[in-house]
Amino acid sequence: MNWLAHLLLAEPNPELRLGNLLGDLVKGEERKILNPQLQRGLECHQAIDIFTDKHSIVKCSKKRLDPQYRRFAGILVDVFYDYILANNWDDYSDRSLIEFTTTIYNSWSEYLTEIPPYSQAVIHRMIAENWLYSYRSLDGIESTLARISYRLNRKSKSKRYDLTPAIAELEINYSELERDFQEFFPQLRSYISDWQIN
Repeated sequence: MNWLAHLLLAEPNPELRLGNLLGDLVKGEERKILNPQLQRGLECHQAIDIFTDKHSIVKCSKKRLDPQYRRFAGILVDVFYDYILANNWDDYSDRSLIEFTTTIYNSWSEYLTEIPPYSQAVIHRMIAENWLYSYRSLDGIESTLARISYRLNRKSKSKRYDLTPAIAELEINYSELERDFQEFFPQLRSYISDWQIN
């Protein structure tokens, strides 16, 4: 799942939500210096990812995409699912998307100094550009794919990646992907609710 889904599924506590987001931003030894609340949020992120990656419905969604995107199908489905979540938000939350995202952004201010500088910079940019709310639009998804492409290219020495044309896969397969998401997400939510109790 991508960041909007992670935050919706996280326990409703600023540090736990922030920690959930850090699953994609903090790696290796840096994880050990996080406080226990941030670490628990990060563990929740991992639990969500493990359940998602193994699920048959998600695997079906990946197969819907053009074979040229096979290597990045998991990333694309995560992003496309956030678009579907954002556009069906009222089915999954009793708070509006703008209220939810604004509350989360505001709740993080006193905790950002506790995380590594790179993560701080990403989150400051997320807030300034309102990434979470932007998942509602195709332009927002295209911008997300451009950011992912930039990160992939920073890691690659030889090959250049551009995932922005994959936006067409979301448009072409929207009905099927939406149906997949609507079947999958309640199962993920139930699983994570049980995980959080234990």
